[in-house]
This record gives sequence, structure tokens and C-alpha cells, in this order.
Amino acid sequence: MAGPIAHLDLDAFYASVELLRRPELRGLPVIVSGSGPRAVVTTASYEARRFGVGSAMPTARARRLCPQAILVAPDFAAYREMSRRVMAIVRAHVERVEQLGLDEAYLDLEGLAAPRAAMRRLAARIAERTGLSASVGIGPNRLVAKVASDAEKPRGFVVLTREQACERFAGAPCGLVPGIGPRTAERLASLGISTLAELAGADEALLGETFGARQGPWLRARARFEDSDVVVPVRAARSESRETTFDRDLASAAQMEAALRELTTELCDGLRRHRRRGRTVRIKVRLDDFTTVTRARTLERATAEEAEIAPVAVELLRAYAPARPVRLLGVGVSGLEPAGDPQPATRQLALPL
Repeated sequence: MAGPIAHLDLDAFYASVELLRRPELRGLPVIVSGSGPRAVVTTASYEARRFGVGSAMPTARARRLCPQAILVAPDFAAYREMSRRVMAIVRAHVERVEQLGLDEAYLDLEGLAAPRAAMRRLAARIAERTGLSASVGIGPNRLVAKVASDAEKPRGFVVLTREQACERFAGAPCGLVPGIGPRTAERLASLGISTLAELAGADEALLGETFGARQGPWLRARARFEDSDVVVPVRAARSESRETTFDRDLASAAQMEAALRELTTELCDGLRRHRRRGRTVRIKVRLDDFTTVTRARTLERATAEEAEIAPVAVELLRAYAPARPVRLLGVGVSGLEPAGDPQPATRQLALPL
């Protein structure tokens, strides 16, 4: 039987980093977001969240909900550096850590004599060394730990068994559980299933008929808080990409190609920084009517060079030839592998005579 699992989640991470850099904004509603007409909220301080502002919400709507909010442009370089500092502290205290994104991680607490005390010490050490607060959930599996960490934010500390989670969240909407999105929740509601308790007790045949032989039982298991108890310390990246939504739709091929080349430059910079290279080049195109298409081509060898990736991306775009203005473009590579240190072509090996 595996030991308990913790989910550690930094509270309003991006906003909290900005408040550390700008203490005069503490206590004020702060929204971290771009300023363009199509910008979306990256995150918001808890003062802004009280007005209904949430992540991924269109910034225009967020400003209507909270006109007095202060808009701060995101600084992802600063967030990555702070994330590195926090995760270094986490790994100094817990051996098996599975990081997800910049601000959260699963921790395997098996073997710790006092898991709860250890996690309280870890949260205190993070606050002491970085000024950031974290919420912690502890449970027998990843799902219970994740939902528990969200239950009492900020600075939450919730420990639940699977049975306690079922009881505590019985009346919660199905969308509370990660993996059940708005569309799935709507389909469940059409069956008369609105809460996790109703989903947990739903007829298996009905769920299988509606959602399929695999997803139906999976949904029921999620409502019962049944999940994996395995923490995977290293998550191998399978792909890397960059994309952007334009403030105004791009109508000309020249504009699209220029934007795609710029994204490719950012992508290749990231690949080299992470010492990775990929074999399959992909582009993503979203039209003004929200039609979204992807195109891909596999190269003979893996690469991280802009001179090799950009021409392929542009060729894919030209072959698709968008018939309508474009609101989003993206480029990425998959089939990633570690990049070695190729010997410069100009260097010659000196062989002993």
C-alpha cells in the first residue's frame, strides 16, 4: 500500500510574484494579463477574485466585473525563476516530486515519519525563503490531494481520506473534479446528474451508453475519488510549442508568415535552452470563425535549428492557405529527444602519429 500523497499549490502564483515586486499593490485587486482586446486573465489576486474574476476569463469581462482592478503585464521570466527557487526547496525536503507547470507539484510522502508535520514545515519554509504562500492537500491518491489543496485557499491545509472526500464534496458540482469540463458537465446535467454524489451513484449502463465504454466508468470513478496513487518524479516532455492570439485578425499571407517565423524563433530559443530537439514540426491555425486546424510534417532527423524548422512551418501554412482571416497561430515540435553537443564542423580531431 503506497503512502499518502500531497498536492502543493502556490496561491495565485503570478499575482503573488508581482506583489512581492510591487508591495504597494498589496490589498488591491490585481489582474495579471496582457492589455490587448483579446487578452485573457493569467491569474488574479484574491481581492480581484471576490468580484468573480478568474483565470482564462477574457480580460475585457474581468475589467467590467472589477473596474478598479490594476492590470499588470505578465513577466514569465520572473515566474520561471521563482518557480525554480520554490521547487528547489521542495526537493530538498521530499525525495519524490512530480512538478506540474510552474506552481504546483505532487509529493510522495511515503516513508516520512510525520507527513502532516513535514508538509507544514515545508509550507513555512517556502514562505520564509520566498515570501510566497502555498496551499496543501493530503490524501491517499492524487485526485483527493488535488481537490483538498483547492478546498480552503489561500494557505489551506486539508487532509482527507477518499471516503471523507466523497462525503465533503457530495453536493459539489461535477466540474469540481479535474477532468470533468463544462461540456461534459452539461451532458451529465441533461441526464439529471448535477452533483458528485449523483454521478458516483449513477447507473453504469447509462453512463456507458452516453459517454462510451471507457469514459462512462471513468467519470463514475472520478466522482468516487478513485485515482492513481503513483507520483512520477520525472515527466518527459513529448512536445514544445509556442502560439499567440492576435489583437486583430491577420488577413495577408505575408503577415501570417512573419508571425509564424517570429514564433519559431521563440520556440527554437526554448528548445536550445532546455537542450532538446524534435523531429515532427506542427502548426496550428485558428480562423476568425474559430475553425482550428493543425498540420504536421516529420523531418529526417531531430533538430532545434530555426533554419530547419521555420521553412517547414511556412510550407505547411502555405499548403493550407487559410481562406479566412486568422486569429491564432502556433508552431511546435514533437518527438523530442535530448540534444547532444555536436562537434563544430570547423574543429578537427588531432590523431596521434
